[in-house]
Amino acid sequence: MSSLVWLSSTLVAAEASPEISGKAPYAWGATGLVVGLLLAGLFGFLYMTRTGVIARATTKEAVRQPVFLLLLSLGVLLLLVNTFLPFFSLGSDIKMLKDCGLMTLLFSSLLLAVWTASTSIASEIEGKTTMTLLSKPINRRQFIVGKYVGIFNATLCLLLPLVILFCVLLLYKVGYDARESSKEIPSWFEDRNLNADRLKEAVQIVPGILLMVLEIAVMTAVSVAISTRTPMVVNIVTCLAIFVIGHLTPVLVKSGVLKLEFVSFMARLIATLLPSLEVFNMEAAVATGTMVPASYLAYSALYGTAYIGAMLLLSFILFEDRDLA
Repeated sequence: MSSLVWLSSTLVAAEASPEISGKAPYAWGATGLVVGLLLAGLFGFLYMTRTGVIARATTKEAVRQPVFLLLLSLGVLLLLVNTFLPFFSLGSDIKMLKDCGLMTLLFSSLLLAVWTASTSIASEIEGKTTMTLLSKPINRRQFIVGKYVGIFNATLCLLLPLVILFCVLLLYKVGYDARESSKEIPSWFEDRNLNADRLKEAVQIVPGILLMVLEIAVMTAVSVAISTRTPMVVNIVTCLAIFVIGHLTPVLVKSGVLKLEFVSFMARLIATLLPSLEVFNMEAAVATGTMVPASYLAYSALYGTAYIGAMLLLSFILFEDRDLA
């Protein structure tokens, strides 16, 4: 419990100190290398392991669902509307676009993850389809891991076109706002300062996308664990409650200053058991226009990986003695 509080305070301190990133510029190169290795490992897992067969089948099932195209179309529409919709923010339209764009990507991916976990795990268990799959040389743990990786891979398939569109619209928004401010807008290759501003805005959003992917991975693991025992409606409602409470965890912990022992105990208990999703939120960095340091990403990745491992272990325990007959 104390380690979680220390981790949260460390993350907040790192975000509040953007100069940290300037002390170790090689850290971003290491971050890119780690991301590349993870993607290569994901590719190898999908195509070189027995569990990867389940993951690929789950990804294909998720992509073929009508909800995938619905969320993709809705995400594209919201990104376009947010780009050209005036926010009346007195020169902060780009910051508003970043916030709205990240929230659009987050909610679209979370809805797909929770929906797919419900249809791919809970519905298959209730429909006795899982028995046929487990009759093959695949154990229950491989089934859970394959389902988790497949669902997460499906969210990446949804995120990829949306992230590309989001970055393109963000680059365009810089010039669009300059034109709305009655400034002369040269072409993309004429004004280096304007192009530098475009690149700066696009680069600043990259850590936010990485943090969002970590949050999606954590919530996907939570949804998979819940799906092993509950039907779709219960899973969706529970995940929504965990998402809301997870973002309120720092507020709940700080409520201990009221000197109420019961309130302090319950707040710390919730902060320990439920994921602290607020550590994946970069709204403060967007508002201040600062760059999230690589150390922040490292601590967030460490916390996210630990929680994902805990949720998968819980999934093994819940699914091990589940009656499938």
